[in-house]
Amino acid sequence: MKKSTSIFDRVVYAINVLFALLLIVTGLISYVPLQFFAAISVLSLVVPFLFALNALFFLYWAVQLKRKFVLSLLAMVLGYWMFGPFYGFDKSESYQKTASDLKIMSYNVWGFNKNGWMPETGMGDSIIELVKKANPDILCIQEHSRLRNKQLQQYPYRSETPRSERRATQAIFSKYPIIGSGSLELPTTQNNIIYADILFQEDTIRVYNLHLQSFKLKPSADNFTDGEESERTYKRLVATFSKQLEQAEIFREHFNKSPYINMVCGDFNNTQFSNIYKIVKGDLQDSFMEKGKAWGRTYNFVKLPLRIDYILADENFEVLSHQNFDQHLSDHYPVMATLRLTSHQ
Repeated sequence: MKKSTSIFDRVVYAINVLFALLLIVTGLISYVPLQFFAAISVLSLVVPFLFALNALFFLYWAVQLKRKFVLSLLAMVLGYWMFGPFYGFDKSESYQKTASDLKIMSYNVWGFNKNGWMPETGMGDSIIELVKKANPDILCIQEHSRLRNKQLQQYPYRSETPRSERRATQAIFSKYPIIGSGSLELPTTQNNIIYADILFQEDTIRVYNLHLQSFKLKPSADNFTDGEESERTYKRLVATFSKQLEQAEIFREHFNKSPYINMVCGDFNNTQFSNIYKIVKGDLQDSFMEKGKAWGRTYNFVKLPLRIDYILADENFEVLSHQNFDQHLSDHYPVMATLRLTSHQ
């Protein structure tokens, strides 16, 4: 009996080693922006799962008072150091609103359901009502429909993907003057990145609105349980990671030349565990990391609460609050943050 138990523990430890190494390697790869790592980078989508497995292995060995628990403990510590937290505890604080505060929302509205992807009627109007109630100063929309512009007249200033470009439309709405704008050329895709230079008091703020390459997968467990479908899904994931990496590097090159204070919003179509996120984020603050709570879900995939929509701000801002919304009006959930421009204090 003792011998069979020993064999069982050896098998368990072998599996433990595999998942501990997968977590560590995935963390290391997230710092390497190289195309040929795209096949491994797909693992970043299951980082919470890898953390959970290592936590179970840690408990299994710790209960038996066996030193093998050190492996998973080390993997989780290194993973936390490389990825940062992915669950937010409520860090909200009361604050007095000042003239230096900006409220910004990012929302992939799925074309305001103009193609009827969601069976419920009036979804587009409900999105408009949500935006009006939230009342952000700056609104970044991905997969916009120009037909809705007339319903957003509370924003006197607007910048959009140029009509001449056959791409999904992105839009930036602002209560403050837009004095410059542009669109980044992303090759062989319908995705788009736009930016607007907004005059806010005595400063100019550049706001980027990103919509990176979509995986174009229907949220279904069949994508990962059916043999042939799983293979097609994996190939599509690898191709999408590769394209996103290219787009992130195009963004970063443009961003590094910005002469202004910067904010970055959008649908990155990838998690905070990916090298795509790390390239885009750079030294910027992630509003969820600063003031968010719970999982920060912005998208449901196979019942997993993914965070793939972000609001990032440079060090000239203090993050006062972050909000995730629960209204299921699109395939994404909106996010909103209140930022204070510290140079005005």
